This record gives sequence, structure tokens and C-alpha cells, in this order.
Amino acid sequence: MTSEDETPSDETAFHDELRSLLRHAHEQDVDVEGGWECRNGAEHPDWDVIVSEVQKPDDSA
Repeated sequence: MTSEDETPSDETAFHDELRSLLRHAHEQDVDVEGGWECRNGAEHPDWDVIVSEVQKPDDSA
């Protein structure tokens, strides 16, 4: 996970950081599938985050 000084500043960096977070959690046997409310205080918006596993594309076609 990055420190506050290295937070993602664009969509690509956000995607990369999210991918890394999910991979590390999965490697540690954390159940990353589900939904979470992210409350952020009055100065930032709140979000609802939903993570679900998707089927990998079939590379043999």
C-alpha cells in the first residue's frame, strides 16, 4: 500500500493501486468479495464499494 505522499493522482494509477491491494489481500487469504461503505467525514464524499470475482477470458478460443 502506498503512503499518503504517493496516493494515485490519475485513473491509471488508481487502477494499478487497486489491483495491487486486491492481489495482496487475496494472497493473504482475505475475502475480498463483497460490499463496503466507505465513510469519509464531512469534507469528502462517501462511497459504496462492491467487489465481485469475474471469469477470466478463455484464451484458447
